[in-house]
Amino acid sequence: MIEQVGLHRFKQYKERKISLRPRGVTLIAGGNNAGKSSILHGLAVWEFCRVVLEQELGSGVFLAGWHGKGIGMGAEEFSPINVPSLRHLWTNLKTQKADEPDGYTLKVACQWLVDGRTCNLELGMSLANDRLFVKPTESNLRSADPIPRLAYLPPFAGITDREPRMNGAIRRRRMGEGLAGAVLRNLLLDMQEKNRVKRSELQGERSRVPERDLDTLRASDPWELLQQTLREVFQTELVVEPFREEYHSYITVDIAKGKTTGRKFVWHKGFNKRDLMVEGSGFLQWLSVYTLALNPDVDVLLLDEPDAHLHCSLQDDLLSRLATLATQNGKQVLVATHSAEILRQAVPSSILEVRGGGQTTRYLRADHQKVGLMAGLGSDYAPRIDKLRKTKRLFMVEGRSDEGILRIFAERLGVAWPEQWIVWRTTDNNADRRRLVRALQEEIPELVAYSLRDRDDDPMGSVGPNLEDREAADGSDGFYARKWRRRHIESYLIWPAAIARASGMSETQVVGRLRDDHCVAVSRSKWTVTDAPHAALDINGKMILKDGDEAILGQLDVTAYDVAQKFEADEVCDDIRTVINELITLV
Repeated sequence: MIEQVGLHRFKQYKERKISLRPRGVTLIAGGNNAGKSSILHGLAVWEFCRVVLEQELGSGVFLAGWHGKGIGMGAEEFSPINVPSLRHLWTNLKTQKADEPDGYTLKVACQWLVDGRTCNLELGMSLANDRLFVKPTESNLRSADPIPRLAYLPPFAGITDREPRMNGAIRRRRMGEGLAGAVLRNLLLDMQEKNRVKRSELQGERSRVPERDLDTLRASDPWELLQQTLREVFQTELVVEPFREEYHSYITVDIAKGKTTGRKFVWHKGFNKRDLMVEGSGFLQWLSVYTLALNPDVDVLLLDEPDAHLHCSLQDDLLSRLATLATQNGKQVLVATHSAEILRQAVPSSILEVRGGGQTTRYLRADHQKVGLMAGLGSDYAPRIDKLRKTKRLFMVEGRSDEGILRIFAERLGVAWPEQWIVWRTTDNNADRRRLVRALQEEIPELVAYSLRDRDDDPMGSVGPNLEDREAADGSDGFYARKWRRRHIESYLIWPAAIARASGMSETQVVGRLRDDHCVAVSRSKWTVTDAPHAALDINGKMILKDGDEAILGQLDVTAYDVAQKFEADEVCDDIRTVINELITLV
């Protein structure tokens, strides 16, 4: 299988060699426009050129020492991927270069092992007068060296109600155009017909296939495996009608619903089979991926966002089954994906991260790098990351209210809010936040993170004297884990005098409302101190103050921001001062 792909002036890749795991599933991940799909496209173009050269010139064209002219073709014959014009294959659309006089300025090379020896085949492309010319530009292959066979599958699209029988060239064109659905019935018909031939051979002159042979067939034949899997996952099986070239125009593939009883699949009573086309896009996406994965003629499977249209549970199921197939059949599966669910479940060493327009590629080593990847590191469109690179200060909070209320309190205390802090809102616990920060610190080594969480229902003993989260580390690695001693920041606002100023009620009325509606009594002598009574620490401020524009039964008709604006400096709790002072000190 492919151990390295070399791309020379192909799309984003001006000059790049990318190492790949030769077996199993590799998830290619990164931000938008990072170059994930271009890796698959490069391999798809290499496979297309290989097939064309072999068909026109024979397999000897790939052997070391071959010399000859390239094969030319028109733009309408180029089908592996969909591009507006052939010039779009070249980096920056520049097809000529002075130091490559033969004109073969775009090159894709693949390396793989054969009996411990590294095999290399580089295919070059040239564009002249709107015709594409292809030839081997470098090779060390011997006559007995096998060449991997690749298949590219774009996201599912293009299924119609009528699908004619297509030859290989037309199928490749439809796939390259991003219309995998347009050839799905062809793939299924091929698979079913090969199965029918095998069953006929096993049956011979007997009335039925022997049970022992049937068991072997069910465990190895692609059509049998596909049907078994569909019954298991979707309670469905496929019905492919015989196709006669002499008088059939279109391929018919229907869906039947039912349940498996023993080894038999029994249709639901009264069920009428229906055309494949009417099934949901998620099912069709799953089916097209799994059908191609079962093809014994494919060694390397290139999947571009196969998770599209799939529910997260089906995403996980599909990747698990692909991994099993790859292991059992020795296949290599390369998957370009944006799916956070797939990446979250994956082993880090199976993830190839691509960033910087393909200028950086690496297999991950640790879980915290996955967190950073899912947070958008490496994306060309990550303004928050760009700001962090400048300020190197990250303030992690649970919701919008924390930062807003703290800013107001800083103003009430007469201190300037430290604008260097870039706010990152997340409900993750401090352990998960630390993993994200570790990933960020690989990009920004001097990054300091201040993580502030609500205590909610955690034990009060989980908070240290200066709001340290005792379940997390102390900040020696640039990560400062803090937790409110009271339930959340709104709990520091239940001060009758400030609520009265904000609401227009008298302080006596506010005290009465707190007592009667919420069973809350506030002690003037203990309100601002860190070691307030437990009852004060457990006040649920969010349930007392109006939330946004809508008040609910029993709440005071005033928002947290309104109340914060009415605090006097000497009424601000010590915990609030601690957080603001630390944020100022750490910049």
